Amino acid sequence: MKVAITGSSGMIGSAVSRALRARGDEVLRILRPGSRGEGIFWDPGTGQIDRAGLDGTDAVIHLAGESIAALWTPARKRRILESRVQGTSLLATTLASLPSPPAVLVSVSGINYYGNRPAGEPIDESAGKGTGFLADVVDQWEQAASPARQAGIRVVYPRFGLVLARESLALKLALPVFYAGLGGKLGSGRQIWSWVSVEDVVGSVLFLIDIFLQGPVNVVAPNPVSNAEFTRVLADVMHRPAFISVPEFALRLGGDVVDELILAGARVVPRKLLESGYRFRHPDLRPALQAVLAGEVGS
Repeated sequence: MKVAITGSSGMIGSAVSRALRARGDEVLRILRPGSRGEGIFWDPGTGQIDRAGLDGTDAVIHLAGESIAALWTPARKRRILESRVQGTSLLATTLASLPSPPAVLVSVSGINYYGNRPAGEPIDESAGKGTGFLADVVDQWEQAASPARQAGIRVVYPRFGLVLARESLALKLALPVFYAGLGGKLGSGRQIWSWVSVEDVVGSVLFLIDIFLQGPVNVVAPNPVSNAEFTRVLADVMHRPAFISVPEFALRLGGDVVDELILAGARVVPRKLLESGYRFRHPDLRPALQAVLAGEVGS
């Protein structure tokens, strides 16, 4: 297959590109101005894109977007939204107009769509939109791919959970703290963290290219945990104590980003993946963290 991919230089994009090449697919990188290497040119800010380079591709994987892990100033929020909506809209509109469009567009999304939910409530792909800035962003982000869907292209929205890898922001921030013996739960610790190993992120993306699924697909491990349980398991795997608890009032000094990324939670389940026969490499947290720390994945 000939597969074009945005965000190919990021943690997930690099891993997906390697996996595609390993199975014999041709990978075409969709690159912004000033990027290193050869590829298909695009510039969402100006609406420019190499239509001819995309024509005849079999699949397109769209991973690009402004990082959400920063202080949410009004300007940052605008960039987070625009980077997703503009890029997705440009890509979807272009693909819809090609003489030989791809069969599938895998346009990454996030479980933030569901917002903050009660800990005991399982959330599958049939659940409605939650509240909050990120829920609104994800909704507009997914809607921006509508031109491709309306043109008959199969469009899939893999909604990623908290990705576990040494390069992921969550563990890059947590590991030094836990190594120092200063780890602990965040707030009450009751919020549910729906996580997924980077190996299963890659496996799911390739699976979604090959199998006929469309619409939102939750890319999370089948066994989510509370923040308190996550903290306990991580500390245990690292052979470190985790007695410190960071109170909510202190965390909330970081603004809305803390409320939505750290203190909020949802028990998201991967119903579509499981029903379609996807087999998780890391369904449980402890082996997943052990694999990450041993350098077997995400290193």
